[in-house]
Amino acid sequence: MEPPELVRNMSPEERARAEKALVRKIDFRLMPMLVLMYILNYLDRNNIASARLAGLETDLALTSSQYETSVSILFVGYLLMQIPSNLFLNKIGKPALYLPTVMVVWGIISTCTAAVQSFGGLVAVRFVLGFVEAAYFPGCLFFLSSWYTRKELAFRSAVLYSGSLISGAFSGLIAAGILDGLSGHLGLSAWRWLFILEGSITIGIAAIAFFVLPNFPRTTKWLSEEQRQLATWRLQEDIGQDDWVSSEGQSFWHGFKLAFTDLKTYVLMVLLFGIVASGSVTNFFPTVVQTLGYSKIVSLCLTAPPYCLAVITAFANAIHADRTGERFFHIAVPLCVAVVAFIIAASTTSLAPRYLAMMLMVPGVYTGYVVALAWISNTIPRPPAKRAAALAGINAISNASSIYASYMYPKSAGPRYVVAMSVNCATAVMAIIAAFTLRTILMRLNKKLDRGEHVEGAVSAGKGVPGEAAKKGFRFLL
Repeated sequence: MEPPELVRNMSPEERARAEKALVRKIDFRLMPMLVLMYILNYLDRNNIASARLAGLETDLALTSSQYETSVSILFVGYLLMQIPSNLFLNKIGKPALYLPTVMVVWGIISTCTAAVQSFGGLVAVRFVLGFVEAAYFPGCLFFLSSWYTRKELAFRSAVLYSGSLISGAFSGLIAAGILDGLSGHLGLSAWRWLFILEGSITIGIAAIAFFVLPNFPRTTKWLSEEQRQLATWRLQEDIGQDDWVSSEGQSFWHGFKLAFTDLKTYVLMVLLFGIVASGSVTNFFPTVVQTLGYSKIVSLCLTAPPYCLAVITAFANAIHADRTGERFFHIAVPLCVAVVAFIIAASTTSLAPRYLAMMLMVPGVYTGYVVALAWISNTIPRPPAKRAAALAGINAISNASSIYASYMYPKSAGPRYVVAMSVNCATAVMAIIAAFTLRTILMRLNKKLDRGEHVEGAVSAGKGVPGEAAKKGFRFLL
């Protein structure tokens, strides 16, 4: 496999300068819009937690279990749509059209939440919202893996996921402002204004995204021919195999079959499930923080610092993971911090230790999570249809925990939420064990590759050793 002509004619120094400028250009074009879109994705999905403090339960006469059902039903729709959506995105090869379109739709649905008058209406809107929102996050992960090399992905995954952390930090502050300033305005409750304003902003940003986002490197018009060749070649060089070329080469069922006959897919499912399950506390974070005994406004404001800390630790951890190419310890060590935080939260009612636990549990879970997301694409890089199916399937299963988690946080279980914190602790430990298992599997595969034991067709057989890529020096990141 020879480099394309324009890349072949570059000296090493020219290549380094050109690649640095290319990555900077890609970052500037992709990342700000994707992060902004994800902030709104997460905000529209989880603003029901702030709406609860703003009178949602009272106005709709919801029982505690009905509220919990309204939270969990979103994730039923969220699970159902992820794999079909990612395979469809891979097939059409038009993320610049597909991702903003689904954003417009979920923005409209989120805005309509302000009009619900009953438990049944709320459940229906939440289910459809989850069904549509499911397209975004796994679609973004696949999108990024089509632009960046394996050693660039952890940091970009962290930048993307910072959208949810920033959303978590500011959703409470936004809700506090709306609760304080718009309650009763034009005869509408504060929680209705919350959905109207946030949904309307989502639709506006989606309209801008149509003009900003690119498709894949081969089909992007804002790159020069030299940059297109370099963008494509550096990905081929990194993996040893070609990536997305045209829609004709993408098969729904072939990609699905490859993903789900690979043992690594299932280990990654357990790993991501454990992390997301232990982070389910964030779906109820305003309620948990309110058990500290402060007013609604102060409680909403106190939800921000843990997320701000998580942004800092996630970035630092991801940058170090990319520089070293190491994955396991960058996932396991933060999870150990989370385990300690859950134990503290469940074992004391003292104010200072409990808020310390809240400060640690969010960074503890999500600092390693962003590296785990990158590890999926690192471990299952090619072909793109397989990667798309694996990313969506793993993300879907990992979010299954959100269906049952909503029932672990009834107000009656406060302030310590012993059952919830115990389950979170157990799932974090499960994630650490899964990460160690995956590392062991990848070490054995790398040793086989070192001995030249790769065989053509091993990927399609589900064994996970890419034959053509192995000839080019491909090794799994540990």
